This record gives sequence, structure tokens and C-alpha cells, in this order.
Amino acid sequence: MSARTKARKRAVDAVFASDIRKENPAELLQATQKQMEDRQNQNEIFGYAEEIVAGVVEHYEEIDDLIETYSQDWSIDRMPTLDRAILRCALWEILFNPEVPNGVAINEAVEIAKEFSTDDSGGFINGLLSKIASTRQAK
Repeated sequence: MSARTKARKRAVDAVFASDIRKENPAELLQATQKQMEDRQNQNEIFGYAEEIVAGVVEHYEEIDDLIETYSQDWSIDRMPTLDRAILRCALWEILFNPEVPNGVAINEAVEIAKEFSTDDSGGFINGLLSKIASTRQAK
């Protein structure tokens, strides 16, 4: 598993926990990083995870507005919390990180959903992210 894939999972974990606990996701990510200080090769993983989390926090309203707009018949509050976290992180990559091709961001999000969320989440996330990506380009 690549460092970027691990970083995406760490970012999703922090955004997910933040949504449930109503705490700052950057602080939650820092706490996780502190717990893993003794492990090797964590700087690259946590460096990119921090970038994703900071981007989600900075563009939170815009990201959530897009999710709400494009998720027909689903209010953002009705979505599984994990799916919201995955969507938020992936949308930051699609909208604000031109280094990551849209297809990569979408595929990574779908794989995380398949591994950790509901049976229907992968298809839902793929459809929603593809729809938004087709109308937007990274800034």
C-alpha cells in the first residue's frame, strides 16, 4: 500500500472522528501521529494526511455544498458519517489538488468505502464523485 493511500486513510479517519466527536480534525490527526512516533516512515504519510485535513477544513462549506447539491434525494445529514468523510477528503483532492488525477482520487475513495463502509457505499461514492469531477477542475 502506497504512502498516499495510507495518508488518505489517516485523513478520512480524522475527518470521520471529527464529525462524530465534534472536535478539530487536525488535532485528532496530530494525536494519532503522536501515538505512532515510534513507527518508521510516518512523516510522508502524516504530511499528506495533514494537507488533506487542512484543505477539508479550509474548504468545508464549499465541499459540503457540492455534496448536498449533487447527491440527489440524499441530504448530507442522512449519509453515513464515514461516507461523508470519504467524500470530503476525495473532493478536496479533486477540487484543490491538481497533482492528483480525478480518477485516482475517485478510485482511492471507492476502495476506502469498499473496505470500511456499507455494501452500497462504493457505488454511491463513485457516482457522486464522478458527477462532481465531470463539472469541476482542480484549482
